[in-house]
Amino acid sequence: MRTTLRTLQRMCDNGERISVLTCYDASFALLLENSGVDVLLVGDSLGNVLQGEETTLPVTLDDMVYHTRCVARGSSKAFIMVDMPFGTSQISPENTFENAAELMAAGANMVKIEGGHIMTETIRFLTQRGIPVCAHIGLMPQSVHLLGGYKVQGKTHSQAKRLLEDAVILEKAGAGMLLMEAVPSTLAKKITKTLVIPTIGIGAGRNCSAQVLVLYDMLGIYSGKKSRFIKNFMVSADSISEAVENYVKEVKSGKFPGLEHGF
Repeated sequence: MRTTLRTLQRMCDNGERISVLTCYDASFALLLENSGVDVLLVGDSLGNVLQGEETTLPVTLDDMVYHTRCVARGSSKAFIMVDMPFGTSQISPENTFENAAELMAAGANMVKIEGGHIMTETIRFLTQRGIPVCAHIGLMPQSVHLLGGYKVQGKTHSQAKRLLEDAVILEKAGAGMLLMEAVPSTLAKKITKTLVIPTIGIGAGRNCSAQVLVLYDMLGIYSGKKSRFIKNFMVSADSISEAVENYVKEVKSGKFPGLEHGF
């Protein structure tokens, strides 16, 4: 039986940490869920790790539909979350719904949308029509040029206040989960305690409800720049399966991320 959003909310309510990894194909989908991963994120990070692009911006909706189908075919238990690529959620709620519907038809259980309170109307429109949404705040790779690079967000008092306000607004709009990327650990902890819905952290400290890493980063096979929140789990493992199992164990126990992986 496939994990549902209700399952994840129950885990959050019970204080059980949720493990998330990116996934782009059927073979890894089966391996990851058999290793205990709760959520498979079909991330637009495929632009970096699969396509060799410098940013996620060139990734298309067709790319995401294709890889979602691949993951869905290989998976029968894990919850499948899919990124809405650049340009597919910024025009109008109606246009976003059409694009999200394609991803849901391909096998997504939830779509993830980058953006703060400006995405409120869109998230409300989607969730009222049956499409679960994970909101994404903090460092937003699709806005890398606007943000001036891959920088930590929420470091000043005003920035932190805005991110907290955005989180509350997006939850009220219907977001079923919230991903925070590259934000100070203390801020992520405060947001997690404020919200009812599960929070997913990547570079957001150990107090989020869930943790996510890019699969290729945690296996140490991506040659790009390494962020401080990354840990190579292959270093102490004899196989990919063992590395993933160790990742899941460390997320569940709270060992990962450590203080050295936060901001």
